[in-house]
Amino acid sequence: MRAALRAFGELSTTAGLVVLFFCTYLLCGTGSYTARQQAMLRERFLGDRDGLPARDPAAGSGGVRLGGALALLRIPRLGDDYEYAVVEGVGWEQLRMGPGHYPGTALPGEIGNFVLSGHRTTYAAPFNRLGELRQGDEIVVDARDARYTYRVTGERVVDPGETAVIAPVPGLPGRRPTTAMITLSTCHPEYSAAQRLVVSGELERREERRR
Repeated sequence: MRAALRAFGELSTTAGLVVLFFCTYLLCGTGSYTARQQAMLRERFLGDRDGLPARDPAAGSGGVRLGGALALLRIPRLGDDYEYAVVEGVGWEQLRMGPGHYPGTALPGEIGNFVLSGHRTTYAAPFNRLGELRQGDEIVVDARDARYTYRVTGERVVDPGETAVIAPVPGLPGRRPTTAMITLSTCHPEYSAAQRLVVSGELERREERRR
């Protein structure tokens, strides 16, 4: 009996260490990967911004391939150092690199719904603090052509299958948009994918980028 209890205790300790190491990897290891990707994406974006190359036939929205940097995202309420390169695409590979733009939705500043998705707990957790945003907060998007400032208009929690939130007019599929909007989406609650936290905003101003 003692031998069995000792063996069980050792196995439990080993299992606990494995879980601890795995959780550490999820929170820290994946964040390191994203940090490296973000550094490369920002450098590439800033380098390309002064002279946008000819459109790539294989590219998607805004002439950017899946996994390429579409814009830079800043949210002042979340700190002066909050800045992420927005990646084109919302597949598993793209969201490991940073917040992603849903292909087919509006581009920054366009009439319609500019939709972004991002991780909340792993891969640098770019949208971890999305729930802290309040009505009127700024969401700043630096695109190649201009800086677009949106203002938060609302927040809600929806089921994962509620695709109407990414419609050109959020919540009203089939309605023709007349304003430029933004939607930020992430898992809810933390450490769960049971629902989605959605923050909405509307474009307040456009500022031409000085060359």
